[in-house]
Amino acid sequence: MQLKDMRSQLFVPATSPHLLAKAVQRGADALIIDLEDSVPLARKHEARGMAAQALAQLAGQAPLLLRVNAPDELLAADIAGVPMDHVTAVMLPKVESARQVQSLATALARLAPGREGGVPIVALIESARGVVEAQQIAQAHPSLVALGFGAEDYAAEMSVAPHPLSLLWPAQQVTTCARAFGLPCWGLAGSIAEIEDMDAFARLVAEGRAIGFTGSVCIHPRQVSVVNAGFGPTPQELEWARKVVDADAEARSRGLGAVMLDGKMIDLPIVDRARRWLERAGG
Repeated sequence: MQLKDMRSQLFVPATSPHLLAKAVQRGADALIIDLEDSVPLARKHEARGMAAQALAQLAGQAPLLLRVNAPDELLAADIAGVPMDHVTAVMLPKVESARQVQSLATALARLAPGREGGVPIVALIESARGVVEAQQIAQAHPSLVALGFGAEDYAAEMSVAPHPLSLLWPAQQVTTCARAFGLPCWGLAGSIAEIEDMDAFARLVAEGRAIGFTGSVCIHPRQVSVVNAGFGPTPQELEWARKVVDADAEARSRGLGAVMLDGKMIDLPIVDRARRWLERAGG
């Protein structure tokens, strides 16, 4: 699965091998091996060795992202201490400038010189400074493959509750900048901490999709199916996609580049989106 098509990314602490063993069975589009928030400072060194082992064990079973730490000294130790061979992308938290992405890309190029195109990077924007710099961050480096919005950290910095009313504008700022430069964007305009009321969480996911998010991280396996459903095509959208693909096939048989469907012009980008939905749904 390509990063642009990922809906759910499940966090798993690097220091929890019992959770890692079951993580691939949870249905997430990707796993995030976490070295940051879920790992106490005293266990950072230990976590790097455990992350390397987990990446080797899980290779080929799911796309594997590695969330590193933001402070420079911890970040340097993270990328030096964990081989990048099986890392699908490095997730960099607390990004507030394009320079941070560029510095990480340069460091990763030195550590993994044989990696064609460099090691992909996902930039998490989690502060007011990051939000206002989102346009520059989105253009920071060719290795940047996605943006993420950290609602909890942003709300904490702003001294507000992680409520959609407080988070709608910054969330839209990040999604708009991501999509303007062809990047997927992961997150929600609300708290990711909800693991009991799945109806409320599903509403939050639906709102996230409506403002341009393409997926979300999950902190609990219970959230995965809700995120997959919420960011995946609905039955109505799949029906529409089949009609689009059929209409395109008919247009091509007649030598046409575009065709009208239900009063709307259908061209190549729309056909491509319809095909991706059908591929994801298995037909």
